[in-house]
Amino acid sequence: MNFSGRVPISAYTCTLVALVLVTACGAKREVIPPGAAGADKFLYENGMASLKDRKWMDARDYFTKLIDGYPQSSYRADAKLGMGDVYLAEGTADSLVFAQNEFREFLTYYPTSARADYAQHKLAMTHFRGMRGPGRDQTETKEAIRELEIFVQRYPNSSLAEEVQMRLREAKDRMGQHEFGIGLTYYRSRWYPGAVARFQELLKSDPAYSGRDAVYFYLAESLRKANDKDRALPYYERLVAEFETSEYLEDARKWISEIKANPTKRS
Repeated sequence: MNFSGRVPISAYTCTLVALVLVTACGAKREVIPPGAAGADKFLYENGMASLKDRKWMDARDYFTKLIDGYPQSSYRADAKLGMGDVYLAEGTADSLVFAQNEFREFLTYYPTSARADYAQHKLAMTHFRGMRGPGRDQTETKEAIRELEIFVQRYPNSSLAEEVQMRLREAKDRMGQHEFGIGLTYYRSRWYPGAVARFQELLKSDPAYSGRDAVYFYLAESLRKANDKDRALPYYERLVAEFETSEYLEDARKWISEIKANPTKRS
């Protein structure tokens, strides 16, 4: 019988109280003994709170303790995602590589998880965040497109599908801007065969490219200046037919009228 007059306190409650007190005092957070009841949940929740507060080091510390110390925990898979989210949020070149590793490992170890679509989306975003300007190397853009297309194939009914489609369009447009820039350089250098080849390849690889009005125009211009008006005409016409507003419409209409008024004479 307890004659102290105090309410008995469980060992679990004592453990959590001790952890909170020590953490509040700024001491080490390694207070919960490995295997203590509820420790994995505590680590996960504090990791997520630190992530929300942008306390990257604290978040990584909590998630690492959970992942390494509780291999059978039901929170372990989510902690892997949390770790990936921390690295992704940091956004440095090195942290993006670490984030890729975390999300890839999640997809390897938990391929049937209900959050596999989230992991694939975030994996794609590690490359999306690393994309460079149109005039620079596009390796990360290509990787982003690849991972986003994998998402579209595997998780068409995901709640994230609409956002992924938007990001995929952005990534493809970045790639298109890069290819268009090369073609435009050829055009300005008056190497029209090279410009024609580059513009045609862009239209073939990405028919929905958002800037295709410019592609139509400069492809038509390249053909016209190479004395191939008959092949140029359809691209001027496509520009006029597909775009209600474009800086190239006035010139396109002018050349349509000019070519039709002076068709190529055939012997």
